[in-house]
Amino acid sequence: MKEKKGGYEFYREVLGSPKYVVAPMVDASELAWRQLGRRYNADLCYTPMFHSAVFVRDQKYRKDSLQTCPQDRPLIVQFCANDPKTFLEAAKLTVNMIECDAIDLNLGCPQIIAKRGHFGSYLQDEWELIHNIISLASKELDIPITAKCRVFPDLQKTIEYAQMLERAGAQIITVHGRTREQKGPLTGLANWDYIKAVKNAVSVPVFANGNIQSRADADRCMAETGVDGVMSAEGHLTNPAIFAGESPAMWEMAIEYLDLVDEYPCPNSYVRGHLFKMLHHCLRLKENFDLREIIAKTSNLQDFRGAVMKLKERYIDFHTGVKKYDNEEEMKQLNIKQPPWICQPYVRQPPDEYKEKMAKITEQQKKEKLAEQREEETKSDSTLNNNNNKRVNENGQDGTGEGEGEGEVVMSKRKQKKMDKNPYKSFSKERRGCKLCSGCQNPAGLKCSYDQCRKCCKEKLIKEKLDCEGHKMFLSKKRVPTE
Repeated sequence: MKEKKGGYEFYREVLGSPKYVVAPMVDASELAWRQLGRRYNADLCYTPMFHSAVFVRDQKYRKDSLQTCPQDRPLIVQFCANDPKTFLEAAKLTVNMIECDAIDLNLGCPQIIAKRGHFGSYLQDEWELIHNIISLASKELDIPITAKCRVFPDLQKTIEYAQMLERAGAQIITVHGRTREQKGPLTGLANWDYIKAVKNAVSVPVFANGNIQSRADADRCMAETGVDGVMSAEGHLTNPAIFAGESPAMWEMAIEYLDLVDEYPCPNSYVRGHLFKMLHHCLRLKENFDLREIIAKTSNLQDFRGAVMKLKERYIDFHTGVKKYDNEEEMKQLNIKQPPWICQPYVRQPPDEYKEKMAKITEQQKKEKLAEQREEETKSDSTLNNNNNKRVNENGQDGTGEGEGEGEVVMSKRKQKKMDKNPYKSFSKERRGCKLCSGCQNPAGLKCSYDQCRKCCKEKLIKEKLDCEGHKMFLSKKRVPTE
């Protein structure tokens, strides 16, 4: 059995002092993508995050997840977990199936699925549980345990959290400089000051994650925070050559990736996701909507490749200088600094701007809804006013016997509103020509002995001790049964 190494000994002698790291990304850091990253200066790669409980119970899931090759090193396998024994079992199965250099515990996922499953960043308040997960695996395994986490809003709590991870046995700590709430349109900027504070507070290697959109950003982050390496996720998805300091044409990266997929097959959903990220800026342009449609719907690698080649045909003359591209308005619209066919980061809208935009949209929707309600009320009131606030029948009687020939259909206020909402609905024709109740002016019962509605008729029968054959109500004391 090899001697187990940890901390900086593990970082230097086993991992080779990695500076540029491809992040663990669900359905995205598969073998083909890792190999592409290694071609462009990535020193270390993580697998996608795997669910430890599913990994333990599902053999097919294990086989599909752990795809690797001899060139896929150094490699760290990441799991999410909320139970020490399950995490340990998943790690043991991994070590028995493939060769890897460490097992990582995901403590950073902020998505709603992590909240429902009780893992990722939603464990960060349960320090005892996290300590038990890491410490048990550290004692039982022959390879190191590492951890990837997010920061707390409070700096001191963040420092104490990282120190707890170190005490538990984490040999490398990756710090994503955003809080759990910073996600989606509210992502915002990562706080490098918090990462620097963690680096100064622990004695194990620290990787930084967040705000890495170029090789220059990565180098600046290491210089400003003192971390041992920089991890990139979204920046690497938009430009796989980010760590090489290159910004190639997007079709070059896409074709190279598709070639690797031929060699190391993966689900078409992964391929589709990568192409949408790499070709993002071009696919936002109306002229390329047809290619976006092909990529979105196809399940054929040749169709993916064909769409990429068509995109190349449309921009190759601009890229080689045969034609001049000077559409500054288009670049401004896409919020990019280089032509749209160049691999470059996707810049999110700042959270404050997003909140302001959503507030305006919400306010506009409220105004439109209120206007619709007022229009409906006005329309209803207009209908009532036209009838002088009286119900009329099609013979023109309004309950007083006046206005012959002026009415159309006997209806209540409620029915008038229904008629406005459903102008083509066929209402009952049995009431045409009926009389109005002498008590309340609602339509009278068709067979009522006293020409009243059911309610008024019942009141009359009780008061005067009468019977009504039409409404089938017999309330007289001395009722003679009908022969």
